Amino acid sequence: MRDRFWEHYSLGELNRREWEALCDGCGQCCLKRRVADGEVTVYSVACELLDIDTARCRDYANRLHRVPTCHELTPVSVPRYQDRLPGTCAYVRVHRGQPLPSWHPLLAGDRTRMRRKGITVSHYAIPSGTLSRRQKERHVMSRWSVGKRQQPATAPHSRRSTANSGRER
Repeated sequence: MRDRFWEHYSLGELNRREWEALCDGCGQCCLKRRVADGEVTVYSVACELLDIDTARCRDYANRLHRVPTCHELTPVSVPRYQDRLPGTCAYVRVHRGQPLPSWHPLLAGDRTRMRRKGITVSHYAIPSGTLSRRQKERHVMSRWSVGKRQQPATAPHSRRSTANSGRER
């Protein structure tokens, strides 16, 4: 991987290894969510493929076929999904020209600091299929209006967005 690639290249300029390394593995994008009437609701209920202990997909290669609500992140799709992802998501942050959080594994060296800060869903996610739809409503983690999240004050510093390999998040 190129040195501090996330600071020097747009998402579309990353190679496959860099793209995959950009994901911190928090699992937040794998929590069930509903987008309706301009509002995003995130539940503490994990996707059926998420291994809650590791915060990793159990069938990453086939996830898009197995889970119809799973969305593939690519340099082209990140702008479309950025309002549905956590503000700490490295793909969103790089797209917006923002720095990675200090606990990100690319800066900290591993996921230990991230886990200590409670960033991963491993501490609170509930397995999919264990709750009824009505019970799920009791497990709302966060809710916000699409497009109403705080955006950076300045535009990303001349980052181009061209298609490349993608990661589902």
